[in-house]
Amino acid sequence: MGSLTTLFAAALLAATIFPAQSEALLTFMLLKSHFAPWLLVTVASVGNVLGSCVNWLLGRALEHFKDRAWFPVKAHTLERAQSQYSKYGRWSLLLSWLPFIGDPITVAAGVLKERFWIFLALVSFAKTARYAVLAWLVMASQS
Repeated sequence: MGSLTTLFAAALLAATIFPAQSEALLTFMLLKSHFAPWLLVTVASVGNVLGSCVNWLLGRALEHFKDRAWFPVKAHTLERAQSQYSKYGRWSLLLSWLPFIGDPITVAAGVLKERFWIFLALVSFAKTARYAVLAWLVMASQS
């Protein structure tokens, strides 16, 4: 059970602003562990989605400070971003699995008040699909 906990923690951290890699651990576990691939994909996906939910919550908390002088984004810039996010942003959550840009997208979704259930559905789909494709590629290479 400890290795599943490690995978969960690595996937959760990888989805937050902390630098971490969960794909390498998932690949290793697919090749070397006795766990079923579907279980490994599920554990990694749940951890990664929960990490993105932390980002969304951080984004929501940051929004409360938007009127402070030290806040890095000016009100008019935030309004423009909200307008753009309303037009395109929701679908950008399908890119939340990408390195470097995925985490900021999930934070922006919180700042820009994306409804949580829509956020959760899009991010869950994107992140689970990424792990499922990785698992399929790894397992297919072993055949």
